[in-house]
Amino acid sequence: MDGAASPMPDVRSPQLGPAAREPALRVEGLGVRLGGRAVLEGVSFQVGAGQLTGLIGANGAGKTTLLRAIAGLQRPSAGSVTIARAGRAARPLGYVPQRFAFDGELPVRARDLVALGLDGHRLGLPLPSRRRRLAVADALEAVGASAFADKRLGELSGGQQQRVLIAHALIGAPALLALDEPLANLDLRAAQEVVALLARIARERGVGVLVSAHEMNPLLPVIDGVVYLAGGRAASGSVEQVVRSEVLSALYGHHVDVLRVHGRVIVVAGTGQAEHAPAHGHEDGPAVEIV
Repeated sequence: MDGAASPMPDVRSPQLGPAAREPALRVEGLGVRLGGRAVLEGVSFQVGAGQLTGLIGANGAGKTTLLRAIAGLQRPSAGSVTIARAGRAARPLGYVPQRFAFDGELPVRARDLVALGLDGHRLGLPLPSRRRRLAVADALEAVGASAFADKRLGELSGGQQQRVLIAHALIGAPALLALDEPLANLDLRAAQEVVALLARIARERGVGVLVSAHEMNPLLPVIDGVVYLAGGRAASGSVEQVVRSEVLSALYGHHVDVLRVHGRVIVVAGTGQAEHAPAHGHEDGPAVEIV
């Protein structure tokens, strides 16, 4: 960030009950450099067990890089990532990358993909067992996908595919479920259903859920906290703590107005410095972002 930026306020996620004392995820001072350029710098936040946190930022803000670092797919240049363990046999993280299109002719059913989340990392063909069948059935039921479990992936709608991908990540009983833009390319109804599903998974299963999105409004009814990324840095806490003019102005390095209109949040910035604009505006005019 430009040295002229104001010091960041110390905004931390609030303690929301006993589960928050043992966070599902703790990120401390995380930095990532790509091609000699600092993409993330000094990023710190927590996701409590049983809480749903929104990872918010414009395209190019570093959300995918952060999620990849959390998943162990990108080596950080500084800081640490700690994920709780849900149990002795559990894998700590369930990761859903940005959704891609499945070939309609691919001979893989929804239940087959979910089963790969249980034993796909092992060599050889898995042996059929009652325990494995029950685990797959439970994961499918948890996301409301039982009715189309035997359909090919390419035959499913975008919302149905997203449910199957969530089941694939959930079957390993992770402490943390991290999803990269799960609402992208979904219609309004499907997006609302996925948001409600993730909130229910967090509450009922005690899983920490981290959801990246470039727009926060679809998540507002259910999120417990927010991590707002801009210029390689982050502010974290409740929506009321973070999405305020003084906090976002410090984060972007120039003045930002936050408006609340009919239950929606709008961020308006006078973009003297285009690289810090929270939306795709022009240098000589305001940038408007509905988050």
